[in-house]
Amino acid sequence: MKGFALGIDVGTSGCKTILVDEVGAVRASATEEYPFSTPRPGWVEQDPSDWWRAVMATLRAINREHSEAVRSVVGVGLSGQMHGLVALDQSHAVIRPAILWNDQRTSDQCRRIMDAAGGKDGILGYINNSMLPGYTAGKILWLREFEPANYERAVVFLNPKDYIRLKLTGELATEVSDASGTGLFDVRNRAWSDTLMAKLGLSRGLFPPCLESAEHSGRIIKSVHDETGLAEGTPVVGGGGDAVVQTTGTGLVKEGILGLTIGTAGIVSMGLAGFKPNPGGKLQVFCANAPDSWIIMGVTLSAGGSMKWFKDTFREAESDEWSNGILDAYERIDRKILDGSIPGSRKLLFLPYLSGERCPYSDPNARGAFIGLSLRHGYADLARSVLEGVVFSLRNVFEVFSCAGESLSADEIRISGGGSASPLWRQICADVFQIPVRTVSGNKEGGAFGAALIAGTGCGLWGSLGEAVALAHPITENLPDRGNKAIYEDMYGVYSGLYSSIKDSMDKLAAATEGPNVG
Repeated sequence: MKGFALGIDVGTSGCKTILVDEVGAVRASATEEYPFSTPRPGWVEQDPSDWWRAVMATLRAINREHSEAVRSVVGVGLSGQMHGLVALDQSHAVIRPAILWNDQRTSDQCRRIMDAAGGKDGILGYINNSMLPGYTAGKILWLREFEPANYERAVVFLNPKDYIRLKLTGELATEVSDASGTGLFDVRNRAWSDTLMAKLGLSRGLFPPCLESAEHSGRIIKSVHDETGLAEGTPVVGGGGDAVVQTTGTGLVKEGILGLTIGTAGIVSMGLAGFKPNPGGKLQVFCANAPDSWIIMGVTLSAGGSMKWFKDTFREAESDEWSNGILDAYERIDRKILDGSIPGSRKLLFLPYLSGERCPYSDPNARGAFIGLSLRHGYADLARSVLEGVVFSLRNVFEVFSCAGESLSADEIRISGGGSASPLWRQICADVFQIPVRTVSGNKEGGAFGAALIAGTGCGLWGSLGEAVALAHPITENLPDRGNKAIYEDMYGVYSGLYSSIKDSMDKLAAATEGPNVG
């Protein structure tokens, strides 16, 4: 079958829309940014109308240059930032700004949800995940407690991408991967947890029907056709939450391929052959985008964020020999490392807990540190130790996977995110894990590529999601250097014991009163 699939990704900073042909090639791409607001410390909100304007702007942009291809689109897939709360009234108008995934206002509500569920074991029994402040459930209880008038007006709660579905099709729906991140979804049985909702006093009617990712959820309405050129009646499939869809786009649909995403945070993920429990709730087990499939993930909070902190904090004078206008700041740092440091950073370690930590240590008091610093260390060693420390943290997360099953081994790594652009960082990953590291086509398109693959699968462009993701071919490959194995094993052995050794000191520093700001 010939034709095109359209993928729309509603991210935190902007919307990306891409057009993918039947061989998986990206034929067109358009991006439109939008702002977010922080009305109070720890609060993060967005106006859903900004998402809609951005979606329409990207669709119009692609139609201007590729109108014939747009008329041949067989299906539309949606990806979007997970966990956000969009509250709609009886007329499906937005009641208040959306509360986003990174909003931190709901810690008290999450504790109360855990108590109502019977503690950690209870909540794991209902949803197979811990209750995190980012999840949607805490936001709903916060709305009921602090904005009761708005709560009473609400007739349905949606995640961000599902609001776009409503605008495109007039239909209310979600799908299993995004629902997995609400904190109200029975991941094992791929259905809303009516029992947990009842314990929390939430009506099942407040939540949309839940489909599989490739199922048809609605069709493009005439007003959208008139503005964008998309044919009226074009199917829109379920799609997926961005953290899951991005793994689909890189081919993580079966066990044995490990995904590393080095963005601001670091995500370690793997497709599962079947459902697995989540002992202790340290990881996240969500429904994946193919029927009867799941994905396991762990998140470390300061991956690329650690390197950005280093770049901004230790910025060298821009008059040096690398400031030639050709290399960006990160490329210059890589060059300095290669010229001035060695694997193991001359026995220097970095703990990347600059924002606290989520996995493998759920600890907001965790703090970053350089360990082993001496007079022989210079700028290049510090920089390399940051890269290595982040990879040690990712390996630390992967080792937690053994809690979910001894069979979760890997013989290949697929790496994505901004950090994957660094050949040096990719090589460090290969050397620390001693596994080949590859990037694949579609990486740079984020969730939009996976959304397009899901759309094409659901609309007959490809026979299965497995067939679709096989179109993502390798772009780069870094093989492990066996000569560095012993160095990194020794360094990782020391790294693994550092958190527990200095945990008490971290707690004391977190509790200490800060002095006055100067300057």
